[in-house]
Amino acid sequence: MEFALDATTREWMERVQGFLDEHIRPAEPVLEVQYASAADPFDYEPPIKTELKEKAKAAGLWNLFLPDKEFGAGLTNLQYAPLAEITGHSIDLAPESFNCSPPDAGNMELLAQYGTEAQQEEWLRPLLDGSIRSCFAMTEPKVASSDPNNLQTRIVRDGDDYVISGHKWWTTGICRPDTKLIIVMGLTDPDAPPGKQHSMVLVPRDTPGIEITRSLPVFGFPHHAYGGHGEVVFTDVRVPAANVLGTEGGGFAIAQARLGPGRIHHCMRLLGHAERAVELMCRRAHERVTFGTPLAEQGVVQEWIADARMDIEQARLLVMKTAWLMDTVGNKGARVEISTIKVVVPRITARIVDRAIQVFGGAGVSNDLPLANYYVEARYLQIGDGPDEVHKRAVARRELRKYAG
Repeated sequence: MEFALDATTREWMERVQGFLDEHIRPAEPVLEVQYASAADPFDYEPPIKTELKEKAKAAGLWNLFLPDKEFGAGLTNLQYAPLAEITGHSIDLAPESFNCSPPDAGNMELLAQYGTEAQQEEWLRPLLDGSIRSCFAMTEPKVASSDPNNLQTRIVRDGDDYVISGHKWWTTGICRPDTKLIIVMGLTDPDAPPGKQHSMVLVPRDTPGIEITRSLPVFGFPHHAYGGHGEVVFTDVRVPAANVLGTEGGGFAIAQARLGPGRIHHCMRLLGHAERAVELMCRRAHERVTFGTPLAEQGVVQEWIADARMDIEQARLLVMKTAWLMDTVGNKGARVEISTIKVVVPRITARIVDRAIQVFGGAGVSNDLPLANYYVEARYLQIGDGPDEVHKRAVARRELRKYAG
């Protein structure tokens, strides 16, 4: 097997890392100050974000995740993986600075793959340009949304329109002022076979009948930089039938197409969290002395650092293998590997960040460092994009099939 990164990947990594070091890391405290001074952080776009996006676009570091050169950088999943990891070092700034942040990245992929020419012109082009943002309304509070067949939001055909009524939550990004598009998944035909009952519809954010009842915090973090996580009620929301994405009844298949790349992108960024946590932990271990001995000489701290390095290297190999499979056999062919990394990477990241927090003591649980935010990300992603238990079931079923009969 060839483990070396190709020349294209190395060149892009150098450019992305250079931009992160020169522009993004120095901007992290600026972002905090700007949000703190905002009267309503959800109805506010920090100037530093706009400045960074303009610089990244001018540097050609834009839409890195899209493999189609018509829309993005034309990189494979394997080539993009190390770039996404670098952006994971600064989760509140870096992904969006390169126009590679969720949920927009997944929505752009869907529009590029399933959108009509008219839909791409109206929504994909502005998203690619970064002039608007979007969100994805799938999860519902009253059903187990890990099984999309449970979703109850109704999308009913009425002449040349669809009428949408339902209750969603964890609609990330809907609270930000520049979010103009909601992709809504709902039930169009309850009598159809499982997997054919649901559809996705493109809904302009300003359509009458949409009410954001609140933004859900995550472990107390408001997540202003994400645009919040909205709880949303749709009451007789009417859109043209031409706004269906793909085909009616195709929502389940489209959701699987969206979640595959989304899951691996999350894992790539989480490796960036883990790497920066190790960096912070090592620097702290050299600086701090307890009971007359530097932390770096304490056996337990050395063990934590060694375990972290070994965990990261193993997890990265799994992620790179999965990216390679997605490039060579497709997302469907790599679905079990996607499930594998979806369980492994958040778990090892949470463990590494937890130990880094321990090394920092009180500072580790404060907002003076990114560690608390990293921990929240890693723990949340053991539920988001499908709970770990669902993914473990997929892995177990493939193993069991080998020995059946």
